[in-house]
Amino acid sequence: MSNNAISFTTHDQRFMAIVATGALAQTDSKKVHITRVDLSKTPITCQEVDTEIPMGNGGINYDKDYVLFCAQGTMTEPSGLYRMSTIAPYKSELLKGDFHGRPFNSVNDVVVHTDGSIWFTDPIYGSEQGYRPPPRLPNQVYRWCPNTGAIRAVADGFGRPNGICFSPDEQVVYITDTDRIHGDGSIDDQRVSSVYAFDVCTIHGEPFLTNRRLFAMADQGIPDGIKCDLEGNVYSGCGDGINVWSPGGVLLGRILVDGGVSNFCFGRNGEIFALNEHRLWRVQLGAGVKGALLRL
Repeated sequence: MSNNAISFTTHDQRFMAIVATGALAQTDSKKVHITRVDLSKTPITCQEVDTEIPMGNGGINYDKDYVLFCAQGTMTEPSGLYRMSTIAPYKSELLKGDFHGRPFNSVNDVVVHTDGSIWFTDPIYGSEQGYRPPPRLPNQVYRWCPNTGAIRAVADGFGRPNGICFSPDEQVVYITDTDRIHGDGSIDDQRVSSVYAFDVCTIHGEPFLTNRRLFAMADQGIPDGIKCDLEGNVYSGCGDGINVWSPGGVLLGRILVDGGVSNFCFGRNGEIFALNEHRLWRVQLGAGVKGALLRL
């Protein structure tokens, strides 16, 4: 298994990809490298970021000049949500590392709602891959409100919850389940490799996820990172590249990438930057295609 995250930022009018990538080799020194890729220069420049984020994974732009990273943690360092500055010296800090005192397993992916709440997935991959202690929580999805400190488990029943995103109107949450491949590398075709959709409903003044439904199944590999465009179409990194579904769950097409895609993000004017275990790819779609997160 590998860990891949990418976040696109426009700090100082320069277009940068903040990339976390690292293969979990059979060694005692497992590490995920975070790299700053400056897309405004020719040739493109890369700089490894020296920051204290243990086994970084999913990431998203957060406030101004920050990226919010999911850290899977180590045997001695907590898994959780870390905030990292996109400006040197790239200082980072742990924002949330537990659920009412019980440590997270291996926080994997994250999305920020417009109300400021942070939604994230927490599978048990770290323990399976040997760099985290035994799990103390189920495979769940959480909602955390930094302003109040309130945290809730909002969805369970997953084999391995992984990618997460909102529809453009934030009325639907999409969550990928990558249970087909466990952290020890075992593959079982009878385990799910699917995207689930939930409606976001307000009950007694609080959001709940209701109407859980199977949205789509990835026929190649697993559906890992997931995003929406402004039309509500759903994109997920799969074993053959990026699969694209309509809001109604119809497979519209595939962006074929050699080696598949683990995670990706939208840039400007139809750009997509995609990662797998070996390369960072740039994909150009029609200029009218815009990601729901940055709306560029």
